[in-house]
Formats: sequence, structure tokens, C-alpha cells
Amino acid sequence: MKKIIVPVDFSEQSENALKTAASIATKYGSEIFVLHMLELSEALVSANEQAHYQQAVFLIKLAEKRFETFLEKPYLKGIKITPIVKHHKVYSEVNEVAEKHQADLIIMGSHGTDGIAEIFVGSNAEKMVRNSNIPVLVIKDYIEGFEVKRFVFACDFEEENLEAFQRAKKLADKLAAELILVNINTPGDNFLSTKDAFKKINKFLHLAKASLEVEIYNDYGVERGILAFSESRNADLIGLPTHGRKGLSHFLMGSIGEDVANHSKIPVITFKI
Repeated sequence: MKKIIVPVDFSEQSENALKTAASIATKYGSEIFVLHMLELSEALVSANEQAHYQQAVFLIKLAEKRFETFLEKPYLKGIKITPIVKHHKVYSEVNEVAEKHQADLIIMGSHGTDGIAEIFVGSNAEKMVRNSNIPVLVIKDYIEGFEVKRFVFACDFEEENLEAFQRAKKLADKLAAELILVNINTPGDNFLSTKDAFKKINKFLHLAKASLEVEIYNDYGVERGILAFSESRNADLIGLPTHGRKGLSHFLMGSIGEDVANHSKIPVITFKI
């Protein structure tokens, strides 16, 4: 977590993400790349007309000034901050920024139950999760002195989740957190007997070369089970695997990943498969 990207739109939610990043940076000596993406149309940016050019320059300067003021916060003092302004709200540019600066983590804010916060105009956290090549930490409310003691990682223990699990384990080790593994067992076609579930889990752990216990939690739905289990264990963080651009993993069944991040009071981090 030496290099963290925080996309901001000057909202309370994006400031919550920035405060969380500052808390992590203070503890681990991280550098924060604060990213603001303008909603300038390609026509405006590339226009040859003097009036359009002047308008684009004015909007860019206005955003840069607001950005500068936004970053004048006491909690950022002593932390290396790199401000970045992009002209468009294109998600591929976030990966380009991450690759250019070798970033380890994206932290972003969420409005919560009324829908994922649009931290970029016309976009949302689910799109960020789906497009990001690096882990995305979704924060709903600011948590002073952000610290993870209990980290729940939920997946279906299919082999495709091995890399996501290993990244989660590495993060847990870095945070000196207890890694709690859970498999949500639901009624219907996805239901597994205890014997079959542990057979799959043991195969997964053998391939991962990990000696950890996995809990099987029964509930009527995956999202409901993840949230209930995490709350029962007083988790400080929930980890989930995603397929990235290909859509959320089969385990998350379409919108479950977005729903968990949206409804969870606990911070959620996603790892691309």
C-alpha cells in the first residue's frame, strides 16, 4: 500500500475516502495520488474555435483551483500528495494512472443505500470495480484511525479465485489482520452438502498452499449471507473477488458485488480475478 489512488469529485463521500487514505498513508508511509476527472466533451477539448478553446481552458483552470483548495486539509499534512487532473471521465485512464505510478490500491467513496456514489459524473463504483486492475476499497463513512483487525474474505472456492485469495491473504498479512474465510451456502441449484462443500474447499486450500479454516454459512442469498456473517464476526473489512471487465464473478451472481458494497456498513475491498 505504498501508492494509493483516490478519485475525488469534491463530495463528502470522496473526502471520506481521502481521509481513509490519509490514515493508511500515515501508518505505512504511502503516497496518495488524488485523481479528479473533468466532464469535458471531446468536442470542446479538440475544438479549433477560439471561444471553445477559451471555455475549455477556463473550466480546467477553475477545476484545478477548486482541486487545490480541496487538498488544503490538515489531515494531509506530512503526506506526499500528487494531484492529477484528467479531462475526461474514462475508466481506462484510471488503470493508466495506476500502471504509470505503480499504484497498489484505489480508495473511493460510496453514498450507500440510495445507490453507489457517482464519484465521477456519469459513473459509479460498480464500474470502477469492474474496470480496475488493482484492488478497490469502497468506503461509505469515514472511520477515524482506519484499522483492520478482522478481515472476512468470501468466495465460492472455485480455482479461478486463487489469485484473488492470495492477494487478500497478502493484504491481511500486511495489515496484521485475522483472515476469516467464508463460503455462503444458499438453497437451490448452488446448494452443496457439507461433505461436498469441504471437498471443494480442501482442494482449493491445497492448491493455494494455505492452512486456514473456512466457515460455511447458510443463508437465503449470497449478499444477505455475506453481510450477516461479517456483522456477526465484527469484521472491519469484507473482501470479494471480481471478474473485472468481464462482469462480476459467477459467485457474485451479477449484481451481488455492487449490492454488498452498496448496503454494507463495513468497508468492502474487491480483487480482480
